[in-house]
Amino acid sequence: MEEILRWFQLKSVPGVGNLLCKRLIERFGSPQAALEAMRVELEEVDGISERLAQAIRSHPLPQSAAAEVAAARRTGCRLLTLTDPDYPQLLREIPDPPPILYVRGEFVAGEAPIAVVGSRVPTAYGLETSRQISEGLAQLGFTVVSGLALGIDGAAHEGALAGGGRTIAVLGSGLDNLYPPQHRNLAGRIAAAGAVISEFPLTAGPDAHHFPSRNRIISGMSLGTVVVEATKDSGSLITARLAADQNREVFAVPGSIHSFKSMGTHTLIRQGAILVESAQDIAAELKPRLAAPASGSKRTASAAETAGGRVALSLDEQRVLQCLGPYPVHIDALQREAGLSPGALAAALLQLELKGCAVQLPGKQFALAPAGRRRS
Repeated sequence: MEEILRWFQLKSVPGVGNLLCKRLIERFGSPQAALEAMRVELEEVDGISERLAQAIRSHPLPQSAAAEVAAARRTGCRLLTLTDPDYPQLLREIPDPPPILYVRGEFVAGEAPIAVVGSRVPTAYGLETSRQISEGLAQLGFTVVSGLALGIDGAAHEGALAGGGRTIAVLGSGLDNLYPPQHRNLAGRIAAAGAVISEFPLTAGPDAHHFPSRNRIISGMSLGTVVVEATKDSGSLITARLAADQNREVFAVPGSIHSFKSMGTHTLIRQGAILVESAQDIAAELKPRLAAPASGSKRTASAAETAGGRVALSLDEQRVLQCLGPYPVHIDALQREAGLSPGALAAALLQLELKGCAVQLPGKQFALAPAGRRRS
């Protein structure tokens, strides 16, 4: 408990925001080391003035910190810090990641998250498109990330769940003050098949300034952001801009030229966003990035022999590969034989395809890739 309290202490220093907190951790390795550092050492960190260095050295532990940690544990909420091995790797890479994440549910090492966002007051077309794309992404092994808002966000979560996959909801309020309240039951289902997360204290309300901050987490923890439907001044366009700033892909779904609900997505397309109509379009665009090993990956791997070469495979991928042969196997039979959940199986099959070890055939059939197509 002492270690997590030091995170709250450093985070609460006036003038130390998320960006400076990350720089301090990168320089000193831990909050305690930063809090105990000499003033001259602190001033070596970009952005730390003499006055701020002194404030860091003299700042007390907030009285509310211990109660907050106790409340989180009492309500089944996990506190993940920036140096925790389970902290999302992609989110850790942005300039201003949250030092502390409140989490109900779990993250999965090696998962491929895609954000799906859009209007809170969508058209029927927008709702159906969000569901279909998110369901398709889940079936392909992606994790759908969204903001639990009414409209497109809720449809994205529902689609991912319908596809038997994982989904992550990022809140603009505390986990014990869930917003919107209409999605309380949905949040419970998401936590059971993914995670509900927030950077805000447990009882924090859905303040207006929380949502742009929330949006950077949605885009920051994702390989790319899909905007399904948005007006010209939609908050979803903020998420798309943040994704571009974070060097992540931006996708936009075209809509009717007669609908003002599509003006935002059409603007994104004119500005260079990738036009997509299906989950398969998104997977095709991301395939080169997914095929390359992620730096700092925690994936437990061994080497599997494939056509004279060796490819690093996770334990789930090895299990699925052992069930494949030259003749097609239906995905239902694969699930029974491999003993994996639908989401884990879809994720393993996606990675095996990207690594050139397996191929998908019509009718949800899978087989070993022909020797000439396997990667060495």
